[in-house]
Order: sequence, then C-alpha cells, then structure tokens
Amino acid sequence: MDYSYPFSPDWSTTEIVDVIAFFQMIEKAYETGVKREDVLTTYRRFNEIVPAKSEEKTYFKEFEEVSGYASFPVIRDAKKAANGEVIKASKNERRKK
Repeated sequence: MDYSYPFSPDWSTTEIVDVIAFFQMIEKAYETGVKREDVLTTYRRFNEIVPAKSEEKTYFKEFEEVSGYASFPVIRDAKKAANGEVIKASKNERRKK
C-alpha cells in the first residue's frame, strides 16, 4: 500500500482516524472479507464526519483513484446482506478506468 487516505485538514485527529478506519474496512472487504456489521458501523461513523452526499462521493472517488478500491459496492452489498454475513467484494466490482 503506497498511497495516502483522503481526509480534510479541518477534521480532528479522532475524525481522521475514524475515516481511515472506514477506508481500511473497504480495503479489507476486497482483500479478505469483512462482517456486514463492521462495514455499516464504520460507514455510519464516516457519515457523521462527512454528512453531505456530494462530499462523500468526492472522498470515495479520491480513495478509488489512489487505491483502486470502490467504496460504493461494498456499502451496497453490506446494506443488502443479512446480519452476520461476510462481505467479500470482487475485483470485478472496481470501476474501470
């Protein structure tokens, strides 16, 4: 992993840590799989920090550009999944560049 995570310099240290934890959850969904509840918990916290959908899309795009991991498919799958289910994102879910 040779990239940095997107964040705002206006955020507190705790908020930066929480946003990074969310993006690390997205990475893990592609690499090994994650529990549905873990995805949704970190996403809810992300939404507390980034409440505007337009800003969310901007951060998702920035993260995808540097990492290759699309956030939206992971969140979509987590919302559809049953409690206790493991979310494993497919590399085919990544947006084509």
